[in-house]
Amino acid sequence: MHFVGIGGTAMASLAAMVKRQGVAVTGSDLEIYSPMKEFLAAEDIKPFRGYSAEQISHECDLVVIGNAISRGNVELEAVLDRRMQYASLPEVIRNEFLWQKRSLVIAGTHGKTTTAAMTAWLLTFGKSDPSMLVGGVASNFGSSYRLGSGNDFVIEGDEYDSAFFDKTAKFLKYLPNVAVVGNVEFDHADIYSDFEAVRTAFRRFVMLLPTNGLLLLGADNPEALSLKQFAPCRVETFGLSSNADWCASQIVQAQDSTAFQVRRNGVPFMNTTLQLLGHYNVRNALAAIAVASDTGLVSGTLNEGLRAFRGVRRRLEVRGTIKGITVYDDFAHHPTAVAETLTAVREATSTGTVWAIFEPRSATSCRRVFQEEFVTALRRADEVLLAPVYRSSLPDSVRLNPEEVVNALDNHGVHARYIQRLDDLVELLGQEAKNGDHLVIMSNGAFGGIHEKVLARLAERV
Repeated sequence: MHFVGIGGTAMASLAAMVKRQGVAVTGSDLEIYSPMKEFLAAEDIKPFRGYSAEQISHECDLVVIGNAISRGNVELEAVLDRRMQYASLPEVIRNEFLWQKRSLVIAGTHGKTTTAAMTAWLLTFGKSDPSMLVGGVASNFGSSYRLGSGNDFVIEGDEYDSAFFDKTAKFLKYLPNVAVVGNVEFDHADIYSDFEAVRTAFRRFVMLLPTNGLLLLGADNPEALSLKQFAPCRVETFGLSSNADWCASQIVQAQDSTAFQVRRNGVPFMNTTLQLLGHYNVRNALAAIAVASDTGLVSGTLNEGLRAFRGVRRRLEVRGTIKGITVYDDFAHHPTAVAETLTAVREATSTGTVWAIFEPRSATSCRRVFQEEFVTALRRADEVLLAPVYRSSLPDSVRLNPEEVVNALDNHGVHARYIQRLDDLVELLGQEAKNGDHLVIMSNGAFGGIHEKVLARLAERV
């Protein structure tokens, strides 16, 4: 099996999964970044750097085409010319793994990876030995995937498109028995023309559930709740709203943890502590608790499992603390995620400056569509540093304008700067960050290795 575009989290994970099943695996990509570079090396998969038709063996049984691959790619063109069998990533996941399992699909605009990893961890802690595939490295497993002997398969349900030949959402291939939709917002502006198109994708997803299935909806998000009318099965809700079936209350935020009470149908279910920050992670935990409870786990096991959950890499991950300055790495690239991340850090600390260092990199964050919302979200920081828009080829009329964002923030009393060179940004932080400050670096990409560079620069200070 050959993977064209093997460097993505899902593609690399799937390659490792099929290799574990005894399939010979090859793959290629232009560049592979951390942590997937190290992940593939640990799995003894040595991808080709760059694309070439000669890298695909004529004896290859199946070529998996990543959704970042488009016509003109020389390997894709060779596959089509040779009439080789090919498939999208979600098709392979479904056909190789999901038909034989009970599929627990964690969907929604935000929180998918953490919720899926948490659910898989609770089931593992409860000895049900699940399988898992998520879009990040789950710290408890040290991996983005898990192959278990149990009946449950926890999978992150992505609404992004499947491949150049299939622009429908990945999660439509995932055969849900249990589905979570925590929230629905507009995203993926390169795929969805408007919010109604996003709504349609989620409605179609919900309608795939069997009558004996379970749909869990975020009670704090009206768009998610509206999906109830399309559900052919039992529906439960979760959230901070008091009328949610699974409700969190008495939330207490500490410096590195969050304590709260879980109530089910108004009755106390358990008190627990999560080693993560933010109200949004409390919502994620409620969803994971609800799914795991449906599989038969009791509150005592769930409580112990939650307390032992260590999160996912790149989700408000502390990369290091140097001279009292804490550097965080977060995947946030949507205004809601940016706002929730900054709020979580703000609530966890009573001292120090909160810095937001943001790279507009995703297809949506590079566009003007959320420019005003990004201003509102970034106002939750004390200092804002904006990096250049990653997709500079977008026309000016469509592309987010960093200078306008900076000016708007300044008008709201937030000190903001647009820094065009990464080295200058690192040097600025090295000079201005103080003991007790929090540097929240947000990007859905590598951001030029900024985290290591900032930590190294801080270490140089006298």
